[in-house]
Amino acid sequence: MSESVHYVCPHCHTTNRIARDQLSHNPDCGSCHQPLMTGEPVALDADSFAKHAGRSQLPVVVDFWAPWCGPCRMMAPAFEQAAQQLAGQAQLTKLDTEAYPQVSAPFGIRSIPTMVIFQEGKELARISGAMPAGEIVRWIKSVTP
Repeated sequence: MSESVHYVCPHCHTTNRIARDQLSHNPDCGSCHQPLMTGEPVALDADSFAKHAGRSQLPVVVDFWAPWCGPCRMMAPAFEQAAQQLAGQAQLTKLDTEAYPQVSAPFGIRSIPTMVIFQEGKELARISGAMPAGEIVRWIKSVTP
């Protein structure tokens, strides 16, 4: 039997258990029945941040950003491209630090954009500054198994 992993639905934020070998077969959420692997960044709020960063056994990459930040807006298309390339390997998410400062404050986010990789509630790595899609993908792959 294949090893299973926990993955949080990008739509209803329910934790799903999926056989690792099924991740590439576009599984649906057991609760809302929508696709789990969307290939798009997931917009988080305070509650969904805790679920995704704390429960997912696949890496969760959080882009801490704000709408007024020029480099954040410049990097957004590259982050979307990276999300497409890493679908099923990592879940890319975005957290608006202006709308949810209480979420970003405990992590000491001093400059944006800052990307942080979480897995099962633990911070694995972080990097600040806008990056092109290829560099985002390389950085994530260099940190995650």
